[in-house]
Amino acid sequence: MNIALYAHGGSGNHGCEALVRSTIKALGINGNQFTVFSEHPKEDLAYHLDQLSTVKPTSNPLPTGFRRLLYNLRMKWSPDDRIYYKTIYRSFPERIGNCDIALAIGGDNYCYSGFTERFSILNDMLTHRGIPTVLWGCSIDPERINPVMLRDLSKYHLITARESITHRALLDHGLKHVHLIPDTAFCLDRKLSSLPLEVETDIVGINVSPLIMRQEPKSGITIDNYRHLIRHILTATPYSLMLIPHVVWKGNDDRVPLQVLYEEFKDSLRIIMLDDSDAESLKGYISRCRFLVAARTHASIAGYSTGVPTLVVGYSVKAKGIATDLFGDDTHFVVPISSLLEPAQLTHAFQWIVSHEDEIRQRYKNVINNYMAPLQQLPRILQDLCQ
Repeated sequence: MNIALYAHGGSGNHGCEALVRSTIKALGINGNQFTVFSEHPKEDLAYHLDQLSTVKPTSNPLPTGFRRLLYNLRMKWSPDDRIYYKTIYRSFPERIGNCDIALAIGGDNYCYSGFTERFSILNDMLTHRGIPTVLWGCSIDPERINPVMLRDLSKYHLITARESITHRALLDHGLKHVHLIPDTAFCLDRKLSSLPLEVETDIVGINVSPLIMRQEPKSGITIDNYRHLIRHILTATPYSLMLIPHVVWKGNDDRVPLQVLYEEFKDSLRIIMLDDSDAESLKGYISRCRFLVAARTHASIAGYSTGVPTLVVGYSVKAKGIATDLFGDDTHFVVPISSLLEPAQLTHAFQWIVSHEDEIRQRYKNVINNYMAPLQQLPRILQDLCQ
């Protein structure tokens, strides 16, 4: 089959990159051919996705000034965004060419305001051309599901939900074409690179993102919690620390808060900050950690899938859902960002993970193969859809 992957924001978000790579891995065994339609194709070329697939822009290459004018007009006269998106995506149907099926791979795109209109338009364009569409590996907060979103979701020929909270919510709203299948990033390959001597063994990986900081209930409480945690690790444990950026987009760059933490604690000589790397290399680094504290979903998936006891600082249904499916309950495994009110809360949650390390590792051994088994069904499910 010729398979189009769209709703891809660009590989500067290494979770997006991981979804592309792992989707191709999961489906490529039958000789399928892939085209990635990207909002930022230059990022995808920088991380060499063109070695796996054809990479094309989703939107029309408009001059920056004209695009800004369209955006301003949208904000003033088109609150539902449809005029704007119809303009910037006007040649998408022709650009997609002879395609057998199209997968909307942005797993949490329906978690954010304004995205329903965008993907509704793309879905309508593809459906009008007779191309089956799939909402791929999604997470959707049940409280965000409304009649407008349901109308759009019902147009997909198939939906794969990556955790049970979303799966149950979609079924409860009457959608029939829904499968519960883990995030394909669980099967992402990893590349192992050498580590600096300072952090060769007993590493705690640390990931924080500006995205969760925008959700914090009290200004500065996120960094205060990470600062308290790092100070605890340096003073009360023998562990080293590795700061791991997983998204490097302008305005949403993990390196910004991580650099603040690095500057504060670098004189300990037990902390390093990784340079930007591709998704497989980041998974390799994470797999070398003894523990992981992560804010980005795909950083946590890299930890889960390589057997690293992982604590997630979460802000949405995806963190709770994935942890619940793996452990039976998200308690102790997810710290909701909305619950952070005191600086020591993250440290206390981390201490629980450390004290239960052996049973967490045993849990991975007991459940991970069965948890990931549904990924093997994906080629057959798509083949059946296209017949």
